[in-house]
Amino acid sequence: MTERELLKALRAVKSGDMTPESFVKQVKLEPFQDLGEIKLDHHRALRRGVPEIIYCPGKSDEQLRAIAMALIGRRGTFLFSRINPCQVDIMRSIFPDVVHHEKARIVAIVDGDEERGLYPGVTVVAAGSSDVPVAEEAAVTAEYLGCEVRRIFDVGVAGIHRLLSYAEVLMSSKVVVAVAGMEGALPGVVAGLVGCPVIAVPTSVGYGANFGGLSALLTMINTCATGVTVVNIDNGLGAGYTAGTIARQSR
Repeated sequence: MTERELLKALRAVKSGDMTPESFVKQVKLEPFQDLGEIKLDHHRALRRGVPEIIYCPGKSDEQLRAIAMALIGRRGTFLFSRINPCQVDIMRSIFPDVVHHEKARIVAIVDGDEERGLYPGVTVVAAGSSDVPVAEEAAVTAEYLGCEVRRIFDVGVAGIHRLLSYAEVLMSSKVVVAVAGMEGALPGVVAGLVGCPVIAVPTSVGYGANFGGLSALLTMINTCATGVTVVNIDNGLGAGYTAGTIARQSR
């Protein structure tokens, strides 16, 4: 829905030609942009508070260009996740000022009018340095949801004194994202220390019996600590998005 269409609908409500309920329904449900193989949801920000996040793996260069071109002139900050270097070049050819978060594998078309750091209390914890890419994906996602994010990396249970040295920071959090591969024990330990929600992220980091993150996933699902919610293997974006939503609601 364009600004002109929105104003037209508002005038229709004012004149009595449209009910307020019909206006709300129209704003929530319409429209998307039909790009053929892609149906770009421009109204997701109105419904969910965050524009559609574009998942890049599997998209052709033509599809990615079509999406980027459709965003020209639109307001808001738009994220492209799991982007590869060639796709970054495509984005930069259309948006020269695009921001590339290399570790997080995220590219952002940034709206300069949007404020960040409005919602404190998100802490992202990573068990090992090999888990940092997934942890960074979570942290960067939460930051683009307007959150202030604290990072605590390489504090896995093999040296638990490292984690305990950050107990005060963890206990002051509104939500903690705990990222771990190997046996995936970190989220359960964190949940035993804090009184806020813990979002557990299993990673595919580990030796053979890690089964590409399955062992960490099962550990996290079976933790005896309460207040732990588990996302999919390597799903830092999903964890960061959920953490950001919790922080925004708890302000």
